[in-house]
Amino acid sequence: MEPSHKDAETAAAADPRGTASSSGVVVQVREKKGPLRAAIPYMPFPVAVICLFLNTFVPGLGTFVSAFTVLCGARTDLPDRHVCCVFWLNIAAALIQILTAIVMVGWIMSIFWGMDMVILARYKEQGIPQQL
Repeated sequence: MEPSHKDAETAAAADPRGTASSSGVVVQVREKKGPLRAAIPYMPFPVAVICLFLNTFVPGLGTFVSAFTVLCGARTDLPDRHVCCVFWLNIAAALIQILTAIVMVGWIMSIFWGMDMVILARYKEQGIPQQL
């Protein structure tokens, strides 16, 4: 049964801000990243755009290039893993993209991977902590 117009007015009158009160429940959503997704490095924005461009036209090439940015000091969401381990995770992601590009899955994955690189670079550039 829906509340009547009069009930809504009563609720609005009870709230001093003029809006209906809520139940006070706070919902927080966090994205759980797998190891391959968490290994995407936070690169400078121009480098991320170049990697997206490379991934769009040659699947896996931009991901392969981004693996070397990890060796150059790019930060990832895997702080507890060694740099070489994160490097090899990125190489594995590039190989998956290259090998599955024949059936279009790798190409689509490669484009989304490049978009994630640009999004992460934008967060780094703006100084926004990414806690999704």
